[in-house]
Amino acid sequence: MSVVIIDGLSFALPLFIMAIGGIYCEKSGVTMLAVEGLQGFGAFVGAFVAVLVAGSFDGNSPIPFYIAMFFAVAGGGLFALIHALLCLKFKANQVISGVVVNILAMALTAYLTKLFNRIFFGAASDKFVLTVSSRITVPVLSDIPVLGAVFTNIYPFEIVIVAAAFLSWFVMYKTRFGMHLRACGDNPHAVDAAGRSVGKIRLAAIVICGALSGLGGICFAYSISANFSSNIYVGYGYLAIAALIFGNWRILPTLAACLLFGFARSGGYRLVQVLQMPSSFQDLVMTLPYVLTLLLLVFFSKQNGAPKALGAAYDKGAR
Repeated sequence: MSVVIIDGLSFALPLFIMAIGGIYCEKSGVTMLAVEGLQGFGAFVGAFVAVLVAGSFDGNSPIPFYIAMFFAVAGGGLFALIHALLCLKFKANQVISGVVVNILAMALTAYLTKLFNRIFFGAASDKFVLTVSSRITVPVLSDIPVLGAVFTNIYPFEIVIVAAAFLSWFVMYKTRFGMHLRACGDNPHAVDAAGRSVGKIRLAAIVICGALSGLGGICFAYSISANFSSNIYVGYGYLAIAALIFGNWRILPTLAACLLFGFARSGGYRLVQVLQMPSSFQDLVMTLPYVLTLLLLVFFSKQNGAPKALGAAYDKGAR
């Protein structure tokens, strides 16, 4: 049981912080299907910088990891400006824009990974090899039966994600900016009438989404795969989108959805190991979160209430 909880959290928490980014964007009224692309590009930037500076630090130093997190956040936020440009400036279809950003990110990161490996490291490789992040155990709390697994062998980034998630919740629901952002998704004309710029608020929401997606991407790379390549995050971003829809665009229910997906995956892996099933079944287990997503969306999506202005380009003259 402890293994299921530990591995489930390492899968669910990066997913959760990406889903929060999606919530920010969609609460502002902009459809966000580009989470996967933002995740991938942010992780690419962070992984490249981490590999580039790794030689300047001791092999066990955590500093490259934290540098990678910073640059992943910056990379994801900057790449999100493409989506902002298409949706806000040119008023393109937001669904199509998200798909384009995803395709562009996958192609661009695949090409640049090979190019940078050849130029900077003299290696013919399509990935950046990272180390697995070190783990820590919280004394006393880790001794609690069952629940103690939450505080056992945790990645440092899990603490960062929990802190970032709490800050995101506070900004969303306890600040004036969060109030204006949520209003942009339901009644943007009221926000405009109050003297606030709908475009600037939506731009901020898109950049925040990119930053949080990049954070989730680099954390996923440092935990699940221990390397970066353009194919490690395939499907992960769409799972985050499914989680926020299932969570009805609210942060705490979205956390529950992410934990459900994470424990389904880790529980499936553990079941394969306990039953000593062939390794090929592990590939089948990887589909469990996605199958679960389909089932949940089939039964619960009709009860969800998306922001009223979601997907609609803001026209100041329209009423």
